[in-house]
Amino acid sequence: MTRDPGERWGHFATRVANAFGLVLLLVLATYVLGSLTTFKNWTGVLTTLVAAAAAVVALGGAGVRPLVLRAAAMLAVAAVVLAALAEIVGDIHLLGASSFVLVILLLLAAGAILRAVLEETEVGFRTILGAISVYTILGLLFTFLYAALDRVQSTPFFGSGVSLKSGDILFFSFTTLTTTGYGNLVPAGQPGRMFAGLEMLMGQIFLVTLVAGLVSLWRPGLLARNRRSG
Repeated sequence: MTRDPGERWGHFATRVANAFGLVLLLVLATYVLGSLTTFKNWTGVLTTLVAAAAAVVALGGAGVRPLVLRAAAMLAVAAVVLAALAEIVGDIHLLGASSFVLVILLLLAAGAILRAVLEETEVGFRTILGAISVYTILGLLFTFLYAALDRVQSTPFFGSGVSLKSGDILFFSFTTLTTTGYGNLVPAGQPGRMFAGLEMLMGQIFLVTLVAGLVSLWRPGLLARNRRSG
């Protein structure tokens, strides 16, 4: 997607966001960061920053009201500030609070994109990108939820005898979302098990009902012919 001569940068940024391609790119960047780095220290702040940016861009691309977008931007700033304070003062509970804020942001983003996808009159590339973005956002949403629980509970999320490595919580979330279930990581108790079961249900229902249906209805050649004939 290139910028047309004379087009304002604000309009161009909106057009990029509306394609949901930038959203998916930021979500994948968060996935890579979460997989290769530990969610603590300044790498945790960086992961929080990219995830918060993905949520705000998603809300902008979905066309939410300006008031909602401004509130989301404030929540994004709060999440990053809390993550930074957690590193500065050495309090893991602040990182847990930051993760809870990210959960709210990503939930709003997933809902806004899903609404935009369902309101589309034609299934096009933007619609497919939106559906994929919602699915991957769900994986990140539960990742930050599990990370928050791990930091605010009196006992670790996976139990006291488990030594977590980089990306373990992210890995658990996405294998749960896809119901792969390797079994190497298991929530030690509630409410972790309840949320893991909810993620399984959401992942399966989303794939079976929405993504599969949209892909089956997508006719890129037909849409191109309709545009030429119009």
